[in-house]
Amino acid sequence: MRILLTGAAGFIGSYTAEKLLQMRYEVIGIDNLNDYYAPSLKKYRLARLLEYPNFTFHAVDIADWHSLSALFELIAPIDAVINLAARAGVRASLRDPLVYHHTNATGSLYLLELMRRYSVGRYVLASTSSLYAGTALPFTEDCPVNTPISPYAASKKAAEVLAYTYAYQFGIHAAVLRYFTVYGPAGRPDMSIFRFIEWIYRGQPLQLYGDGKQSRDFTYVEDVAAGTVAALSVQGYEVFNIGGGQAPTSLTDVIVHIEERLGKKAQIVQHPFPKADLLHTQADIQKAQRHLGWTPQVDFWTGLNRTIEWHLAHRSLLDNLELP
Repeated sequence: MRILLTGAAGFIGSYTAEKLLQMRYEVIGIDNLNDYYAPSLKKYRLARLLEYPNFTFHAVDIADWHSLSALFELIAPIDAVINLAARAGVRASLRDPLVYHHTNATGSLYLLELMRRYSVGRYVLASTSSLYAGTALPFTEDCPVNTPISPYAASKKAAEVLAYTYAYQFGIHAAVLRYFTVYGPAGRPDMSIFRFIEWIYRGQPLQLYGDGKQSRDFTYVEDVAAGTVAALSVQGYEVFNIGGGQAPTSLTDVIVHIEERLGKKAQIVQHPFPKADLLHTQADIQKAQRHLGWTPQVDFWTGLNRTIEWHLAHRSLLDNLELP
């Protein structure tokens, strides 16, 4: 299969691309390499992918219709699109909701429309557990997700609905994957685990929003990549939770573990809990287990230790990296 993978230099995108490449798929990666966080980290991930002979890269923004159309004309035919390009981050979306809608909703529409025009039959979309605001734990795929409480969640809801419309009208097989707090080596610097490790290691104040009792169903990035690849087999339109599937872990417990591993004490600066955040998340992953044959393989504490080890081993990349 020839696969167009968007967000190839991103955190989840780079791991998914590498898994596909190791399985001998041909991967055409695109990314606009924006400066939402340090481009040096994106270039680090991209350099790993460029070592594979079955990978090609194009610096393209999915929300740029002219450039995206030209790319489809260049690379056609392709068999599937995995759309992992997104503006992510709940709190950042409150500061700039326009760019979130433009990338996550309009960009998704552009991809789907070009898939229709070029007869591309398979689509995998990265969505988010943030859609489950106001529903009871554990979150199941049949929960109503009609009350998004951040522009980020709203933009992902729009992308899901567009995928359904194109699946219904044009027969595109579409898998929507609701990811749950992905973490791991070479992660995103705006996410809690990356920042906690760096703040504690550097001896800088750790910015904690809320009292630390809020909890997350953390999901290791290699497991997420495996679930994303498995979703290429989906028939019709389906939504799947891609989460750890275990009891959620509190941020306080995460901080304590990082302190112990680094032998340093966090200097915690507490802020009010953000209105746009969820207090707790927990994924029911039975549907993914049944339909995709997917089960996470890495438990949280093992994954966290691997992540800490990566940070310690890559100080030349991280020491001067700015944390959003």
